[in-house]
This record gives sequence, structure tokens and C-alpha cells, in this order.
Amino acid sequence: MDYKQVIVVRKDLRMGTGKIAAQAAHAAVMGVERTKHKNRDWFRDWYELGQAKVVVKVDNYEELIQIRKHAESLSLTVVQVHDSGLTQVPSGTVTCIGIGPAPVEMIDKVTKGLKLL
Repeated sequence: MDYKQVIVVRKDLRMGTGKIAAQAAHAAVMGVERTKHKNRDWFRDWYELGQAKVVVKVDNYEELIQIRKHAESLSLTVVQVHDSGLTQVPSGTVTCIGIGPAPVEMIDKVTKGLKLL
């Protein structure tokens, strides 16, 4: 079985490349930590298979929340990143979510139609 982690980033915030990278990194680390405690087998298999990560985009907050709710309905690990507001966006802004690590076929049910960042 294959595993991956998907980071879903909001494009409407017009964050710079470095900001997006930092927010995606927050989501990746948070998702891994939560999966480690929630489903150790998924974490272990994902880790041993090379820690695959994919970053995709959505147009706005509403679309991000729709994706988050769908992932949660499938009992996938979902984390949400809130910015601290020190640079480009206001404090508390939801910038992205992380889904997984989890089996590819489960995550694809949620993110398959999203475009790469």
C-alpha cells in the first residue's frame, strides 16, 4: 500500500513563496505528529516508504473548509495552520491544512481533483 501526505494551500491570500513554504512545513510537521499518535501504522509505513508529500491549492477559505470536512468525514488526520500574523497575513488567518499521512487511495477521495501548487 502507498502512503502520502497532502498540504492544501489557500491561493487567495497571495502569500509569497517563502511564506507558503513555511506554512506548508507547519502543516507537514503538525500532521506527522498527530498521525504518529492517532495511527502509528500509517505513520510508520509512510515514513519507511519515503515520506511522500504533495502540495495543492484551493481558491479560498470556503473551499479549504469543504476539503477539511470531507477529509475528517473519512477519519483522516487533518491539521489546520493559523498564522501568527507577524508578516504577510493577519493573526489567526487559516493559511493551509495538512491531510495525512494516510493511504493514497483514502486521501485521493478528498484531493484528487485539486491542482498542484
